[in-house]
Amino acid sequence: MAVSQRMMILIAGPYRSGTGDDPEKMAANLRRLEQASYPIFQAGHVPMIGEWVALPIWHTAGGQAVGDALYEEILHPTAGRLIERCDAILRLPGESKGADNDVRLARERGIPVYTRVEDIPVYAPVQA
Repeated sequence: MAVSQRMMILIAGPYRSGTGDDPEKMAANLRRLEQASYPIFQAGHVPMIGEWVALPIWHTAGGQAVGDALYEEILHPTAGRLIERCDAILRLPGESKGADNDVRLARERGIPVYTRVEDIPVYAPVQA
């Protein structure tokens, strides 16, 4: 299947969940999310991960510890704001309340939710 417009696709899956806030485990989870970014790019779209946007905001705002009040103020709301701009979501496996909420928001917006990168349509511009 192909689409005639590029999509911005939010990659949603476990980041903090199941890590006990261990920075190495969280970094490993982010790497798993990022592994889906290149195939999305190859399909002609723009991959997006909420943490790519939220973490720099949190750090520059003075965030001190994962789960602090500033973290809670910034992390999940950033994903919600991104979903307002995204055209689809790729929900990767694994337990994650945040990713489940991303899927809920996407469904409320009526945008596609994919569970496999292989199901994302390839960008193919309409030939005139």
